[in-house]
Amino acid sequence: MSRNDTLFARSQTHIPGGVNSPVRAFRSVGGTPRFFERGVGAHVWDADGKRYIDYIGSWGPLILGHAHPDIVEAVCATARSGMSYGAPTEREAEMAETLCRLVPSLEMVRLTSSGTEATMSTVRLARGFTGRNRIVKFEGCYHGHSDSLLVKAGSGMLTFGHPDSAGVPAELAAHTLVLQYNDIEGVKRVFAEMGDTIAAIIVEPVVGNMNLVAPEPGFLETLREVCTKHGSVLIFDEVMTGFRVALGGAQALYGVKPDLSTFGKVVGGGMPLAVFGGRADIMKHLAPLGPVYQAGTLSGNPVAVAAGLAQLKHLEKPGFHAALTATTRALVDGVVAAAKGAGITFSGQSVGGMFGFYFSAAIPKSYPEVMSADRERFNRFFHHMLDAGIYLAPSAFEAGFVSAAHTEQDVAETVAAARKAFATLA
Repeated sequence: MSRNDTLFARSQTHIPGGVNSPVRAFRSVGGTPRFFERGVGAHVWDADGKRYIDYIGSWGPLILGHAHPDIVEAVCATARSGMSYGAPTEREAEMAETLCRLVPSLEMVRLTSSGTEATMSTVRLARGFTGRNRIVKFEGCYHGHSDSLLVKAGSGMLTFGHPDSAGVPAELAAHTLVLQYNDIEGVKRVFAEMGDTIAAIIVEPVVGNMNLVAPEPGFLETLREVCTKHGSVLIFDEVMTGFRVALGGAQALYGVKPDLSTFGKVVGGGMPLAVFGGRADIMKHLAPLGPVYQAGTLSGNPVAVAAGLAQLKHLEKPGFHAALTATTRALVDGVVAAAKGAGITFSGQSVGGMFGFYFSAAIPKSYPEVMSADRERFNRFFHHMLDAGIYLAPSAFEAGFVSAAHTEQDVAETVAAARKAFATLA
């Protein structure tokens, strides 16, 4: 028995499912999850000493790769001065200034410890600002595990086949209106009927939690138009896309300005850190300035903020995102070509440093199209790649991530492994 098997059996005794976040359990694809011991650059090593090329990168944060020396040094140097104070630090002001400089829609920000905290807080803030209860979200978009947002959610909720969570009161879920992503006419119709009762739209501007689904031309612009017309708050959940698809996030890439935004993953450099922010007139409704309460003992943790600042400095270097985008595109083009050569029905796309692979003829544009892909064939492909030392997300409903540490050799090795995997699936 491998050490991975032994550790998984041990973990299941005292941890539900043996994991501390559901999608890690491999329930969708089957088999034993890998327990990792170290990571360097684009590579990770499991408990049995096997090396993998990593296309998860801690689910997105590690845009520079594992254990980048500048981030490690920032963490160590800060920790030596103290792990946490529960009081303000200068770095928090520096982080706020940096974020507001890099993302034009941000005028004020609040730091939190997780993306779920950030999205939960923006919804509460939007409701408090507008005095309305209803929110609009899109089927397959995942915005963390707060009650209001676990309705037709993506990510692990799709993996396990339960788009809604037990424990969410029906009365609360009734305030959440769920539409199809990329359905422009559906959005217009709902706002024409009840727009003046809707507090906010929350959306992943590029979806990464039902695999990668990009916005169709005009979709994000329509969201902006209806929110402006009806006095609703437009929230971009950029926990995943922020600083990964472009320096200013998806809102910079597509040229659409939200009222509030959430950021996480990349912004923390691999440490627990997230952010929400936006228009000053809305943000001033937060306590201690206003009546909307939000707090967190570890918010603005000095070690996490130091890691995030160290990472963001690298992302500002000229050409960083162009190079990341090119590497990701090369990976997708290579794998798609390998599938075509084997006669496999397959497609793929990328946006910045994110990518999606689909066992379907066309790139999906919505939740139903994602669900129509061949999941059984994906599961077999996943295990062939895992055996070959390629670590992809263990679910057909998750985007993949490329880091600046991935090399041409890593891409070539991945494409070669895919070619062999497709040959077995033909």
